[in-house]
Amino acid sequence: MSNCEERVVHGLRIRIDRDLCVAFEDCATEAPEAFKLDDSGIVTFAAPERVERERLLRACDACPVDAITVWDATGKQIVPPASALIHPADAS
Repeated sequence: MSNCEERVVHGLRIRIDRDLCVAFEDCATEAPEAFKLDDSGIVTFAAPERVERERLLRACDACPVDAITVWDATGKQIVPPASALIHPADAS
């Protein structure tokens, strides 16, 4: 079972996969109003609604291990970009 947190902010569905987070803290550096590390050193939401949409997207995209995924209002995944995803058949 995955350890995820999810919120809808500015029409974006944002999911933090806490099992993938390795606490680089790049998201919180980019937008400390939106993300913070909890007592266990894993990212969690602070107040992402306080951050303008474009800066929030940059913060989500800053995660080097793709622990944060974002979908737009149509359900299209925009972070990480679909072009950045490696499919198992392509990984050889």
